[in-house]
Amino acid sequence: MTLTSWPGLTAIAIGVFLLMEIFAWAAHKYIMHGFGWGWHQSHHEEREGLFEKNDLYAVVFAVVAIGLFAISAFGHPIVGAVAAGITLYGLFYFIVHDGLVHQRWPFRHIPHKGYAKRLVQAHRLHHAVQGKDGAVSFGFLYAPPVDKLQAQLKASGTVKRERGRPAPEERPQA
Repeated sequence: MTLTSWPGLTAIAIGVFLLMEIFAWAAHKYIMHGFGWGWHQSHHEEREGLFEKNDLYAVVFAVVAIGLFAISAFGHPIVGAVAAGITLYGLFYFIVHDGLVHQRWPFRHIPHKGYAKRLVQAHRLHHAVQGKDGAVSFGFLYAPPVDKLQAQLKASGTVKRERGRPAPEERPQA
């Protein structure tokens, strides 16, 4: 098997798909909840209409994938496999994050068991924080255990501070 054979290109696309979750986690934590908060903030607020400013991130990633597909058309099949992996991740993001987690589709399904339930709960805990700081669970397709995320939120005290209650380390000692 060579990298440019059908199995090799498929393996590259699947590998890129898996690596995209790591990239998305880092982009979500350090870009979207950092200097890119101006776009991402709309995702943490009530949406008015079909789109939100945060959807511009999907446009940026789509433009990157389209550019890679264009390069692949000039005899660079490995670049095409990378583009396919990015596109596949975008499709899963659209189905799982926008559809299942945020219910942006015309049909509604709320999972009551299994990994899908954990994914929805983890993302709700991510949205429990109002601002860009102090959030948990930055992945889109991977969700850490919910009890671990709840403990992180409680330990940070961010939610209590946002609701006007002091965090445990800020309370007067008796």
